[in-house]
Amino acid sequence: MGFYLRKAFSVGPFRFNLSKSGIGVSAGVKGLRIGSGPRGNYIHMGRGGLYYRASLPLGDGRPVGPSEPHPDAATNDLHEPLQDIESVSVLNMADSSSASLLEELSGKRKKLRLWPISAVIGLAILLFIGASFNTLWPVYISVPVFLAAIYLAYTRDQVSKTTVLFYNFDPEQEQRYQALHDAFDRIISCGGKWHIEARGDVKDIKRSAGANTVVKRSRSSPGKGNPPYVKANISVPFIPVGKQLLYFFPDRILVFDPNGVGAVGYKDFKVEVALTRFIEEESVPSDAVVVDRTWKYVNKKGGPDKRFKDNKEIPVVLYESIHLSSPSGLNELIHLSKEGAGEGFKNAVYALSKAL
Repeated sequence: MGFYLRKAFSVGPFRFNLSKSGIGVSAGVKGLRIGSGPRGNYIHMGRGGLYYRASLPLGDGRPVGPSEPHPDAATNDLHEPLQDIESVSVLNMADSSSASLLEELSGKRKKLRLWPISAVIGLAILLFIGASFNTLWPVYISVPVFLAAIYLAYTRDQVSKTTVLFYNFDPEQEQRYQALHDAFDRIISCGGKWHIEARGDVKDIKRSAGANTVVKRSRSSPGKGNPPYVKANISVPFIPVGKQLLYFFPDRILVFDPNGVGAVGYKDFKVEVALTRFIEEESVPSDAVVVDRTWKYVNKKGGPDKRFKDNKEIPVVLYESIHLSSPSGLNELIHLSKEGAGEGFKNAVYALSKAL
């Protein structure tokens, strides 16, 4: 599926446009817009086939502004304490070329949202008005006013907290970013996708179905879209990894978590892909390959331990393991049920890195 490069989109009352000359922004209503673009500032008005457009004076040209024991995994007789597989704080992930962007993203994330406050205050005033009068007509008159105030506050929040990113591609860049999208489509289509949160060595192989390592995992849902309060003219592939979200923009990887935003350059981004045999005690995804069988309890020779009555047979499947890392502290592990999806992603990332 091809990614769509939009030439225009809106953020609140503002409309951003991409042309061969550059990026422009305008605001207004039907029949009257004021804007700024590569050729200067302008006003455009008119309806019914009669229009007026005039340039406005330019301004002065200045720009406007490693592992700890897992808390859920105590030491027991079966395995060692689980060790977290997690990245450092995003505040430590600061690609040098992304400093100004990270500063803007972090600053806008910290801005207070006004519309929830406006809604609470408006509701309190409406309740007060309703309790102060014997008739409801003052409430009926006040409701549209308060709804308009909440809408204005919401629009203000969208504009003040949103960062706008515009991308334009030459044919080679478009081809390589398209390859990354195609690789993501294969990842998204996998029947099983997991984020590996922690792992530990097994003490008693006989009671762990013959496994050498035990893991703590959670379902992951890779997709495409834009991060919260980021508006771009392209759809961006992303992978959820625990509390963090990795967004694969054309020029960098942005890492979002509740504490802030970090960035990893593709030249520092490392993808390692390997096949792993996994003893699957849950349902086996339809696209997974079963390569062997084992039992819940095994004897010294690897066969079923007949001392246990509930000793069920368990499939051993072949999964693809993807390790994502960077010198700045990114450290995440993903499992995919379909062989080949991770290798395609690795090749697409490598090609994009070479282009940059």
